Amino acid sequence: MALTITKLHPLFGAEIAGVDTGQPMDDATFGAIRAALDEHSLLVFHDQTLDDARQVAFSERFGPLEKTISANAAGGTHFARQSNIDIDTGAVIPAEDRRMIYQKGNMLWHTDSSFKPVPALCSLLSARVVPEEGGDTGFASARAAYDALPAATKARIEGLVAEHSLAYSRGLIGPDVLTDAQKSEVPPVRQAVVRANPANGRKAIYAGAHASHVIGWPREAGRAFIKWLNEFATQPQFVYSHAWHERDLVIWDNRSVLHRATAYDTLGHKRLMQRTTVNGGIMTTAQPRRYELAAE
Repeated sequence: MALTITKLHPLFGAEIAGVDTGQPMDDATFGAIRAALDEHSLLVFHDQTLDDARQVAFSERFGPLEKTISANAAGGTHFARQSNIDIDTGAVIPAEDRRMIYQKGNMLWHTDSSFKPVPALCSLLSARVVPEEGGDTGFASARAAYDALPAATKARIEGLVAEHSLAYSRGLIGPDVLTDAQKSEVPPVRQAVVRANPANGRKAIYAGAHASHVIGWPREAGRAFIKWLNEFATQPQFVYSHAWHERDLVIWDNRSVLHRATAYDTLGHKRLMQRTTVNGGIMTTAQPRRYELAAE
């Protein structure tokens, strides 16, 4: 069966059929998948035969993999485990457990690892155990949102730099979600507010929940502006919602896509999603622009 690419949404996203990412793959097939990611920003594969080793092997074709920070249940590995299943016992994790509270941060619109000096290129999320209902993942095209911005706003955000911090985003969930040691593991970093894909030059808004404020602006003005950008980028016309089936694999470009988890019955159903994350190039601006007050 030949590889086929079918659009999922008018603005972004595609379903890839005719290939199993858990099996050996020739360079031409992988090249088509890599090109499709640059073109569509989000790729969906059904009925994949991935286990942990196969997922790592396929993910590494995109580039070097991140090691997960200690706050995640699979910290120190190549996996960011999104699950309510205890690794050691197989039992459901209580809702009040720190591990479950930490995962509530995934329900905020964000881009993976923007709080790291080398932010993520793409993420690969594999569905191993899926609840009977709920637990969908929303994806928003920050590239389509950028295209829809007024020309004056595009000019305004060009060259802006924002501070990104996991402590800031998890602080929106609660003050004690991260320990002091976990906060010190990933200190705040600066990222450009506009990122361009070097393969095609397409630009995208680069913000999300980890973006705290704009460097060089009054703190509250910058924070309000980031909030406005995030709300603009996650309007319904820019969003695709994925309803998971076991053995699905979804890959998204973190340079141009925001995503968020949605709720499910964490006590009545089990869920296990394994995410590998490919780190990408550093996209920062050394000279933050001077703050200029402008009406939206």
